[in-house]
Amino acid sequence: MKRLLKLICAASFAVAAACQSAQAQGPGINPQAWGAYKAKFLDASGRIVDDANGNISHSEGQGYGLLLAYLANSPADFEQIWYFTRTELLLRDDGLAAWKWDPAVTPHVTDINNASDGDLLIAYALALAGSAWNRSDYIESAAKMAQALLSHVVVSSGGRTLLLPGASGFDSPDRKDGPIINPSYWVYEAIPIMALLAPSNAWQKLSDDGLSLLRSMKFGPRKLPSDWVSLNRMPEPAKGFDAEFGYNSLRIPLYLVRAGISDKALLSRLRQGMTAEDGTLATISLASGEPKTLLSDPGYRIVNDVVACVTDGTKLPESSRQFEPSLYYPSTLHLLGLAFVGEKHPECL
Repeated sequence: MKRLLKLICAASFAVAAACQSAQAQGPGINPQAWGAYKAKFLDASGRIVDDANGNISHSEGQGYGLLLAYLANSPADFEQIWYFTRTELLLRDDGLAAWKWDPAVTPHVTDINNASDGDLLIAYALALAGSAWNRSDYIESAAKMAQALLSHVVVSSGGRTLLLPGASGFDSPDRKDGPIINPSYWVYEAIPIMALLAPSNAWQKLSDDGLSLLRSMKFGPRKLPSDWVSLNRMPEPAKGFDAEFGYNSLRIPLYLVRAGISDKALLSRLRQGMTAEDGTLATISLASGEPKTLLSDPGYRIVNDVVACVTDGTKLPESSRQFEPSLYYPSTLHLLGLAFVGEKHPECL
């Protein structure tokens, strides 16, 4: 187990830096920013509250909360979030987490299906925290989740290795246009850690095929991927979902740069495609290329600011450098962006 702890921190450039931040250089998220975030979104029970979505909690939010608590070097908060996660969401018999917990209904878990990005984030955060804080129990839990992901949602189809968004409802037996993927579920920085926790060549192929698909999915006049994509034939927006570059997809460029992927052509295409004429980020109708919802929140804007930093060396504007929590999702992206720039590109601050 100790050897695995060391390997996790050495697994990749991005991960080594994160471990180094927690172990030697102080927190990747400053105490004031983390304090403001947890005051607004961390319930006393340990659940991260999605205040723009009926105050529900979900596996994605728990995974983000764990990762942010790790980056803030806060073991007590991490354990609080993990306690809720393991007691309230890890209810399935396959080792994956139920994705949705609703405080307004009983029982609180209203959909037992998993969300694979949430599982990835939880396992990743557990592995990093276990390595940084010498917690073998975290590593063991992370390894179980990594193996469950490999067994139930990492699949081979059409010559590609894919991440199904959930264990049920997305593959070809469940849908005529299956398999269905969500490109934003590929948490690229987590995949090398999964390969250490549950060794398999499938992880590297998952990462490679995810990037290849991103490069090929150029839907509509803005040449953007869709939140939900059918791979039954040629990649195309999946039926039954809005054909849009939506809230899910906004995080893709941030995931790429945090993983050390510096494909300037891909990053620039995404950045340009998701930006309205006035420079504001937007969700985009793929068919028309027209903005659907303009997103002026600094937590959304920082995605483009981080890409501009990585590709062009552009300094972050003052609005992105200062953190004030707004809603759960943009606030989360904001802290992930600031932690990355502070560690990897302090020249942009």
